[in-house]
Amino acid sequence: MGPIERSFARHRKSGGMDRRRFLRRLGATSALGGAAVLGGHEVLHGAGLLAHAQAQEQSGAQGGHGNNGHLGGTVGEVDNARNGFDPHEILTDFDGGEVSKDSSGRTVREYEFVTIDKEIEVAPGVFFPAWTYNGRVPGPTIRAIEGDRLRVKLVNASEHPHTIHFHGFHSASVDGIPGAGEALPGESFTYDFIAEPFGTHLYHCHSLPLVQHIHRGLYGAFIVDPKQGRPDAHEMVMVMNGFDTNFDGGNEVYALNTVAFAYSKKPIEINAGELQRAHVINVTEFDPLNSIHIHANFFNLYRTGTSLEPDEFTDTISMGQAERHMIEFTYDQPGNFIFHAHVTEFIDLGWLSAFEVV
Repeated sequence: MGPIERSFARHRKSGGMDRRRFLRRLGATSALGGAAVLGGHEVLHGAGLLAHAQAQEQSGAQGGHGNNGHLGGTVGEVDNARNGFDPHEILTDFDGGEVSKDSSGRTVREYEFVTIDKEIEVAPGVFFPAWTYNGRVPGPTIRAIEGDRLRVKLVNASEHPHTIHFHGFHSASVDGIPGAGEALPGESFTYDFIAEPFGTHLYHCHSLPLVQHIHRGLYGAFIVDPKQGRPDAHEMVMVMNGFDTNFDGGNEVYALNTVAFAYSKKPIEINAGELQRAHVINVTEFDPLNSIHIHANFFNLYRTGTSLEPDEFTDTISMGQAERHMIEFTYDQPGNFIFHAHVTEFIDLGWLSAFEVV
């Protein structure tokens, strides 16, 4: 056990400090060492992260290709195969369902979601007892066109009651709450409704206690395209989430699409001059706000994605839980550009990402 681990264990034994407060304090003193331990793996913080960034930038200036000083964050790799999902695939994995036509000629999209209790790795060596839709967090990204009919069958293969509550228009009978669309263990329920309004939406479990069912991982993106379409773009789904790994009511890990530092260790490759469209959704529990800031650029903000015209031109937005927006931007020049939450603690604990523009 190293000195940092011993220090943390001493504070835990005395009952005076939880992991989150310990890491926050470490961030203020990391000029002395520059590293902490998260789940048995080294994590850079505060001045230590800055020193690492400066070293990486210096290395890049001496001939390294594609380096970004903020990349890294943890030692080791998350086993995506064991998790059963890859954050890089989740970015662009839009599910249009099984498509057919009803008697009126309306497009029908059918889905089956199975709730599964499953341990997932959210940072190298850091595991979390998740409740999932189809074995992944976030769940599948549902994509439809405004006016399509959706039939989503929920099969509860877990030990707890579950629902799917969709943000959008639907009747009370399929609202996805206890008494109106809840499936008990071993049961199933089918939600049948019309996809509207168009926009960037989400779904999540609404069983009680709600804080547990959302925090454990039962949520996902629900994208409804306008009938007239939008300009061609490279599209991505970015779900901001956090994980209370010791169940003390505060997150120890923050991420974009579940795995801490996933897009800083392996930046998202995009093309210079190509329009980027990101559906950004905040499902973070225990924190009143999360945020996203992109470097060296601004984006057009479409609030909730329910307009064809942008509402704002900015580089940073803050969002409450269940708030979601569509953003569009273009990078004209190649290079590594980071983006992240604009809360230092969230960055230190995993919500740090990057684009590699080629």
